[in-house]
Amino acid sequence: MAGAAPRVHYLAGFSCPLGGLAAGKPRVLCHEAEVFLSTGSKFVYVYDQEGGLLTAVYQFPDQVWHLQLLAVHRALYVLCARRGIYCLALNTPSRRSASQAHEDKEDREDGELPSPVIPVDPDTCVLPDATLCAFTVLGDVLVTLVQGPTQWKMQLFERPCPGEDPRPGSLVGEVELSTSTPPSGVPGKPAVPYFLPVLCCVSPPGSRAPHSHPQDCGGVMLEEALFGLLFGTDATLLESPVILCGLPDGQLCCVVLKALVTSRSAPGDPKALVKILHHLEEPVVFIGALKTELLTEEAAGGVLPSEDEHSDCLVALGHQGRTLAIKASWNESGNLVPELREYCLPGPVLCAACGGGGRMYHSTPSDLCVVDLAWRGTPLDSQQPDGASGSLPPMLSPASLSICSVLTLSVSSREPAGGTKLLALSAKGRLMTCSLDLNSEMPGPARMTAANAGQKIKELLSGIGDVSERVSFLKKAVDQRNKALTSLNEAMNVSCALLSSREGPQPISCTTTTAWGRQQLQDMLMATCLLENNSSFSLDQGWTLCIQVLTSSSALALDTAGSTVTYTIPVDRLSPGSQREVTLPLGPSENGVLDLPVTVSCTLFYSLREVVGGALAPSDPLEDPFPEEYPVDLLPEQEGICLPLSKHTVDMLQCLRFPGLASPHARASCLPGPASDPVDTFLETCRPPGSEPAGPASLRAKYLPPSSASIKVSAELLRAALEDGHSEHDLNTSRHVTREQLGVPLCSATLQWLLAENVAVDIVRAQALSSIQGVAPDGSDIHLIVREVAVTDLSPAGPIQAVEIQVDSSSLADMCRAHHAIVGRMQTMVTEQAAQGSSPPDLRIQYLRQIHANHEALLREVQALRDRLCTEDEASSCATAQRLLQVYKQLRNPSLTLL
Repeated sequence: MAGAAPRVHYLAGFSCPLGGLAAGKPRVLCHEAEVFLSTGSKFVYVYDQEGGLLTAVYQFPDQVWHLQLLAVHRALYVLCARRGIYCLALNTPSRRSASQAHEDKEDREDGELPSPVIPVDPDTCVLPDATLCAFTVLGDVLVTLVQGPTQWKMQLFERPCPGEDPRPGSLVGEVELSTSTPPSGVPGKPAVPYFLPVLCCVSPPGSRAPHSHPQDCGGVMLEEALFGLLFGTDATLLESPVILCGLPDGQLCCVVLKALVTSRSAPGDPKALVKILHHLEEPVVFIGALKTELLTEEAAGGVLPSEDEHSDCLVALGHQGRTLAIKASWNESGNLVPELREYCLPGPVLCAACGGGGRMYHSTPSDLCVVDLAWRGTPLDSQQPDGASGSLPPMLSPASLSICSVLTLSVSSREPAGGTKLLALSAKGRLMTCSLDLNSEMPGPARMTAANAGQKIKELLSGIGDVSERVSFLKKAVDQRNKALTSLNEAMNVSCALLSSREGPQPISCTTTTAWGRQQLQDMLMATCLLENNSSFSLDQGWTLCIQVLTSSSALALDTAGSTVTYTIPVDRLSPGSQREVTLPLGPSENGVLDLPVTVSCTLFYSLREVVGGALAPSDPLEDPFPEEYPVDLLPEQEGICLPLSKHTVDMLQCLRFPGLASPHARASCLPGPASDPVDTFLETCRPPGSEPAGPASLRAKYLPPSSASIKVSAELLRAALEDGHSEHDLNTSRHVTREQLGVPLCSATLQWLLAENVAVDIVRAQALSSIQGVAPDGSDIHLIVREVAVTDLSPAGPIQAVEIQVDSSSLADMCRAHHAIVGRMQTMVTEQAAQGSSPPDLRIQYLRQIHANHEALLREVQALRDRLCTEDEASSCATAQRLLQVYKQLRNPSLTLL
């Protein structure tokens, strides 16, 4: 560092949003003592370094994206987002005294703009175009780049000059570059692109195009050898400037300016005008040029290179730090060829600038670095022809300048002592100058000692171990995610197979059967669920069979809901063709009551959290740079997929047992009767031989008449249903009534149909029974009687042959459950036969109306009796309850017949 001057000097602060300024849009230009600054907002500031104050603030209608100064013409060209290009005529800046500057600083608060703010006149917009993204000025021409719906387009205009009546210049030429994907925005207002394209004008040494300071126009001048290798003979012979364009997709292309000028008068192939030099595969953020072959004095840092010397190295930087450097060099055959080298610098790159001495400065969010591309060997090899340069360095070693978050850079000047002065704007909105003594900032490589070499080897080995450990973590994470993807694919295939097979046999099914068993010295009704995989897919990790058992509400507490129990059984590797059997108890409960009917629902559940949750976990628990990248909260709220398989209802007809049907040997080995109370068992053993039982069931059977209910069905309807054998109830249980039953009496066939899901149906079929005595789960007797009757009052054509199904039981609750099961089967049968278009015979409508009226009267009486029971005392309620039972008995034995 030269003398005692501070290395960083803050000039001014500018307002910025809460999170800081955004990269890519701020610009800073320096001409003599004036600094032209844009922070990416609507304002352009003019700052006087000598006076230390703002001299002007221009306000534009939208964000400012780019600045370019023509110092000779005192004109400032400004690109305003979604508006176009403005041209401001700059007057000679007026100097303020130090006292006036001090008073201005005291009068305004922090972050406020000085007064006055100059709104830009709309007439100063010399080229209105909402799609403009970049421009550059070269002599009397203006080169622009616009973003079309599908392609980038480069246009060439006559340079508009500031004046009293500025008018847009005429279009000279245009050419389409490459495909473009514009960001989505609000209709009528294009969205702001995240990365803007970069334009740079490259001139040959003999070009007569006027040029100014590189910081003003953004142009560079290359040596003739490199210029000819890059852009061809035509551009060299025409001595034409070339426009380099770096696009957000990473393409680095060029257009010869004079060829673009003649494209309108002599149109040809537009693709021939555009040449793609390279592809960085990341957004291009900077294009510049350097002088890497230095004279002895320049290498020592003592003098500034003269303006007659031209750059011999073209550089381009990508957003993530990929750097391209191009020089002209000699190959082994002695031919002049372009030498291209790619380097990787720390990223993301916020901005960059080229300085003297072959050095390039680039900024990242954490540091401002400088790299040296100069050839430090012999300046000019005497064995090489004139115009040939040496090789590029094999690698770049960035040197830190310990300045962070610089958004835009401008190389101001070289200091007399061999340093460099940078003008920079930070993310906090601070304008500062950085005076660099590069001789001290970039020392030469230190000599490696044995101790340093050993320490370096240890560090390298430690780094290799860390990398190996991380690779193992990443491999494990990749394997886990591949396994999760495979499982998700299988789950999708299984879901599609089940959802697409609503009709017919399902590829994955679950059938439920019931049977009585013995568990813990008590009779227990057991349900067996058989899960069969007939598909071509395997059920592996994440699949669970969920069986829900829903019991009905108790007859004594109708206002309470039934209980629900859910069993979850993990399905572990159920391959195609395999099956899994699950047996679970249905009842009776601890109080000896089995509330029928019971519904058994089987569902397949696929857990997303079990399968995907582990795969979305951080791959490296020791060091995860993005812990929030894969949150498990991204999974659906339901946590999985439910696929219903079956729904089976267990009613009284399935639970009946018939001990009287078995042979004496089978009866002795059959299951014992229902568990009884221990006191009743003790009293039964103490009863003398020959005496009658004294239990509640015996007393009820002896002194109370049995409860009875009946239902009549047309014989013709029953025959049609038994012949079809395709009722929904039979399909669910896979027990069909075949035509083999047609040889048996209709009453016996009807009883077999009712008991089709009972284990005793084979005995009933073998003995051709039409009535049967069974035992309910609680031990009560239930008698089923099926007989043929003739109904004479319904049809004027004569008697209708019908079948009457009667249920008798000493227990009113068991009789109601059995009656409910029979009615459910009849409803299904009638619905199916009606769907087939069967028509009933002629009926006496008046007789039917009378029966319907009688039933409505009985229902009204039931409601009145139930309301009276809630208000009467115990003595008078007995008669009401007796009458209510009589009315219920009449309703359970209707005069109607199912036709």
